Amino acid sequence: MKNKIFILFTFITFGISAQNMETFIYAIKGNDTLRMDVFTPKNIKKADTLPVLLWMHGGGFSGSHRAYPDDNELVKYVAKEQNYIGVSIDYRLLRKGTTTGFGCDCTKDEKLETFKQAAIDYMDAAKYMVEHAGKLQIDTTKIIAGGSSAGAEGILNAVFMREYFITNKETYKNVKFAGLFSCAGAVVDASYITEENAIPSVLFHGTKDQLVPFGNAPHHYCEPTRDGYIMLDGSEVIAEKLEDFDTSYYFNIVRGGRHEISRIPFEDLEKVFQFFEQTVISDEVIQTKIIKTKQP
Repeated sequence: MKNKIFILFTFITFGISAQNMETFIYAIKGNDTLRMDVFTPKNIKKADTLPVLLWMHGGGFSGSHRAYPDDNELVKYVAKEQNYIGVSIDYRLLRKGTTTGFGCDCTKDEKLETFKQAAIDYMDAAKYMVEHAGKLQIDTTKIIAGGSSAGAEGILNAVFMREYFITNKETYKNVKFAGLFSCAGAVVDASYITEENAIPSVLFHGTKDQLVPFGNAPHHYCEPTRDGYIMLDGSEVIAEKLEDFDTSYYFNIVRGGRHEISRIPFEDLEKVFQFFEQTVISDEVIQTKIIKTKQP
């Protein structure tokens, strides 16, 4: 049942802003039915196979949803303006309703398990797309992993720490990512970034992010004595690793920026997808840092 396609509904409108949208169930895990919304350009032809942005929403692993207005607007944008398939997914919100949340009272082991299961859910969504690539009309060699905040942590751990978090690796042997788009994310251990798994990456992060560290620092800046003390490697460390491997990156740094930089940067999307056009589609190597200062 898990791998069967369920078309729940199709929403089609006509006009300049129209896209086709279908919703699929990609997995059922316990009481969680995990869905993805798939947006395709309105003028897609039957023979087309297009790049895809596979997006994971934020919310501290306890809230939000795949159709949150900003996340929904992003995947609609890529279908309308960039000729991509835009996909936004559900995943298990393992910290929802817990007394300890996902801050300094949430134990390190609970945090690692949350990261692990989020990475697995993301990999299952990617696997579903690959297995149904013909129907979805995606180019499986051009999957862009994307997410914000908790979603960015989920996709970064899925892309770079598959060897650590995934035990049944053979299950996902056909899942390959061509690029990533992270808004205020971090990885558990950047030493797992290698020349083999390094991919063109767009990274947005504030230097004073109080929740997800910009560099190497504790998650939520918990004190070492707290249950939730765990070190993470943020965008600064990830960019350094990519530079070491001569891998493309577009690193947008906001000096003084806090976790609000996890919002989707709609004003910069043209530049983001121009970067993917040059690096993922045309195979150029580009390393760019943009440094801004947070406005008072």
